[in-house]
Amino acid sequence: MSDDVQTWIKETVTQNPVVLFMKGTAQFPQCGFSGKAIALLKESGVQDIVTVNVLDDAEVRQGIKDYSQWPTVPQLFVKGEFIGGSDIMNEMFESGELQALLKA
Repeated sequence: MSDDVQTWIKETVTQNPVVLFMKGTAQFPQCGFSGKAIALLKESGVQDIVTVNVLDDAEVRQGIKDYSQWPTVPQLFVKGEFIGGSDIMNEMFESGELQALLKA
């Protein structure tokens, strides 16, 4: 794992308010969990989502897991902070926490 990838990931998550590392793109998610994550963000009213397709780059796919210490994708970051994957996002959405976090 190169430091360059870790630096790039850190810059990406800190310079953009909402970043989702996912399989595929917002328009064409490549797995159900990534699709669910995008749907939750859209339902929460997020207009500006930066997505990173981990299928495009094996180093980024492994790098994000190392960065967050989380074994699976998708991974949501809000204002540089790791929030979680689609299960956590779903729980937060149902309780209203996700919408509150994203509006803040």
